[in-house]
Amino acid sequence: MKDELILILGGARSGKSALAERLARRGRRVLFVATAEAHDQDMKRRISAHRERRPAGWDTLEEPLDLVAALRPVLHRYDTFLLDCLTLWVSNLLLDEPDHTEANDRIQDSARQLMDLIEESHAPWILVSNQVGQGIVPSSSLGRSYRDALGRVNQLAASRADRVYLMTAGLALELKSLGARPYAQLDPDPPGP
Repeated sequence: MKDELILILGGARSGKSALAERLARRGRRVLFVATAEAHDQDMKRRISAHRERRPAGWDTLEEPLDLVAALRPVLHRYDTFLLDCLTLWVSNLLLDEPDHTEANDRIQDSARQLMDLIEESHAPWILVSNQVGQGIVPSSSLGRSYRDALGRVNQLAASRADRVYLMTAGLALELKSLGARPYAQLDPDPPGP
């Protein structure tokens, strides 16, 4: 795997993490970047299951909020980075703000800083995130803020990614090879027939 950024999107239990781990196995010195926090027994079980699946030779960095500060000192120690996941990271950032309505700017700034750091690293990166916003509109202000913030972070990551996989029921569809482009790159007035 050459130096590239891969984004893997999908719903819950779509196979995102399994694909990410499979791709990361190509690396020799892999850093697994975990953003989850174990606040209840169910999350503790999920984190434990993820840990058990990882190869013994991988290192793990657990950081729920300040990814750039945590990653910068180790940026050149690894030849592959797997960040699982942007979904929980955005949730952590949102819940860390006293006023979630003001959190969007911080989240977007943090995401831009993360993308810039990734470009500095000269290593392959694999990012995992949930695809949200295709269901009902959340009934709470917090839910809507979260959906919007994660959607914007996913757009930023996808625009910078070399490959973007959309996972559904364990099936991977690589979107950029099919011609998918960020909407800002599309011609607003396509030629007529």
